[in-house]
Amino acid sequence: MSAYGHQMEREYSAQSLLSRGSSERESSYTMETGIYMSSCAAIVFIAGLVVVGFSLMTLLIALSVMLQNCQRQNSGVVDVQKPAEDYDYCRILALHIELNHLGSDSFPSICKALAVQFIRDGQYIRELNITLSMVENYFSSIRPGEDGQDVVLMDVDDFFPLEHFAIDHLMHRFNRKTCSDCHKDVKHLKQMHVHEIYTKLRGGGWPLILLSRKPERLRNTTVQYLVSVGCGGWSSLIMRADDELQMDSQEYFSRRRNIIQKQGFRTVAAISSQLDFLTGSGMGGLNFKLPNIIF
Repeated sequence: MSAYGHQMEREYSAQSLLSRGSSERESSYTMETGIYMSSCAAIVFIAGLVVVGFSLMTLLIALSVMLQNCQRQNSGVVDVQKPAEDYDYCRILALHIELNHLGSDSFPSICKALAVQFIRDGQYIRELNITLSMVENYFSSIRPGEDGQDVVLMDVDDFFPLEHFAIDHLMHRFNRKTCSDCHKDVKHLKQMHVHEIYTKLRGGGWPLILLSRKPERLRNTTVQYLVSVGCGGWSSLIMRADDELQMDSQEYFSRRRNIIQKQGFRTVAAISSQLDFLTGSGMGGLNFKLPNIIF
């Protein structure tokens, strides 16, 4: 081979090497570029997983909080409904016990506890105020007849401070310290309100007939007490006769009301805290029942 031929061969070989090197570099570059793009896709994919995972965790936390709130609300509903159910039960039971003239011993313990709470929380006084407001509103719209035959019947026993005995009875086996001054406040406020309505009725010219469950032998004591607290000037004070002592109280009041009607009086209203005074025969006008501490 000539020298020129060797030279051409070397140049061709060099070009081939250069071409091969360039091709290898391009191939290497292409491969490296492919790996780089795959990394970006992986990063995007992982970032997406992180976002989805974070969203799922947030959702789980929200659901957990909602579940806890629901549980607390459900627990609260039970706590609220249970005393309400007990209260409704005891109120209905009390109505029927009073209607049938049964003693307070007929109450279960839960009702006695609610009765103490009824006094301690001020519900008794609120109901007393509402009832007395109804009485005042009624009598503010009417006037007694000129013939003096329109009368109002009142239960004398509501004037006497007997409530503290009832409260002590209710609080038997309960912590008396939880209501240490309850009986004092209730006694004072009830007497104040009953005396107030008595005074207003007297001032309005209404003849008042007072009926008592007490026997006739206690008349002087009853009169002295009523006068001492400023409740004098009644039209009549009726006490139990000897032949009425064994009589059921409802029957006794019915008998006395019938006698009052036969005497020509018209009963405009009857006021008492007990149903035996407000039920039976001989009723007339409106009946106003004051709240009863026991019933």
